Amino acid sequence: METSVAPEGIRTFVPPHPDPAPENLSPRQLASLMRTNNLRVWSQRAYEEEVVVRRFFGRSSVLFNAPEAIRHVLVDHPETYGRTRATLRILKPLLGEGLFTSEGPAWRHQRRTLAPAFTPRSVELLIPHIRSATTEMLGSLAATEKERVDLFSMIQRLALEIAGRTMFSLEMGRRGPALRDQIMRYGQRLGRPHLLDFVVPIGLPTPHDLARAWFRRGWIRLIDQIMAERLTAKTHASGPRDLLDLLMAARDPESGEGFSPSQLRDQIATMILAGHETTAVALCWSVYLLAHLPEVQEQIAQEAAAVLPDGGAEPQLNKLTYARAVLDEVMRLYPPAYVIVRAARQPDEVAGIAMKPGDLAVVSPWVLHRHRKRWHDPDAFVPERFLSGASAIDRFAYLPFGVGPRVCIGAHFALTEATLVLVELMRSFRLELVTSRPVLPVAVVTTQPDHAPLFRLRPR
Repeated sequence: METSVAPEGIRTFVPPHPDPAPENLSPRQLASLMRTNNLRVWSQRAYEEEVVVRRFFGRSSVLFNAPEAIRHVLVDHPETYGRTRATLRILKPLLGEGLFTSEGPAWRHQRRTLAPAFTPRSVELLIPHIRSATTEMLGSLAATEKERVDLFSMIQRLALEIAGRTMFSLEMGRRGPALRDQIMRYGQRLGRPHLLDFVVPIGLPTPHDLARAWFRRGWIRLIDQIMAERLTAKTHASGPRDLLDLLMAARDPESGEGFSPSQLRDQIATMILAGHETTAVALCWSVYLLAHLPEVQEQIAQEAAAVLPDGGAEPQLNKLTYARAVLDEVMRLYPPAYVIVRAARQPDEVAGIAMKPGDLAVVSPWVLHRHRKRWHDPDAFVPERFLSGASAIDRFAYLPFGVGPRVCIGAHFALTEATLVLVELMRSFRLELVTSRPVLPVAVVTTQPDHAPLFRLRPR
């Protein structure tokens, strides 16, 4: 159990968060909240108890906060619990049959094939792409004389630029706006769960399914155009290697098979969406919180100056311990992936609860990271709680990237990117908020800010 408190002299800051839901929501009220803000579906009881059971359209939905229950579902018996039909309906139009949506032998083949592309050694090859895009953004910020900067939008564009360069070695000035527009439009309309997603059998298309299928045609066309540009513009022998190089060369160590063109496209779509969206969200919440805490900004800047005194040396990420603790704490308070839902495939028992086929096993990082039995002062921003070492944090109390065999394969890459961007931003500027309206988290696909505040950036 994590019991650390803020060290003496450190100001405790409790950032904004939505109120819990009232008790005893009806299924329709629950479905409405899931469509508008999934963070508000749980009552205060969920943040205090180990197991919370409720009915959801004729089946049980069980929230597990107990470590042994989370281990049982996500680590020890992953084959017993699979993706829900609502999850597949919402995500397959974007991700196809990629790693995130596949299951069984297809998932195992993809995981084995992709693993070498996301080792720490492989990620090191991509750092020049991350740094070049970050340097360009910092130059743009330094050149502007605006007193009011929409930093969230700039971070989102940077994350997409990094995704494009690391994936394709291509600058995304031409294709980036179209990619971002497609992703935003899908999230705002088609990515929101609808009542029919839960109650209609998967084989029977709903009006939302038809709209998603129409969207997928344009989405696939855009991904194919970007891949064609990359293959025309760059050979394996020119310039730094990118993720597309690694994915095209990847082979399943057991079968020797690589990815077919359609499989490759689905992996790329998954990496673009998961890679840029989750990192952008983590960085947006980071700068928002740090704008309230100038002393934390100073500490990150001082650490960066000591590790990278001339700004040009290769980053030694293992020495940026405080910056990493800040990111860890940001992702505790605002986990980009706020919920993990699995449907029982066969009868089972978890934490004394009888699970029938179709019942939902729910693990919510949003709830778990703020649970009163797992964390001291759980709603407060205290990065120091991560400085005492990983052993101080319960493995099953902190799940920003999931846990078990389906843990996020790109976790190391995401942390590398977020750390480098945050450190360079703090080295270059002091951040202040211009607007005072609190930013609240809204979760539909990821834990997004409900609006973009304006910042003032002061060069160091």
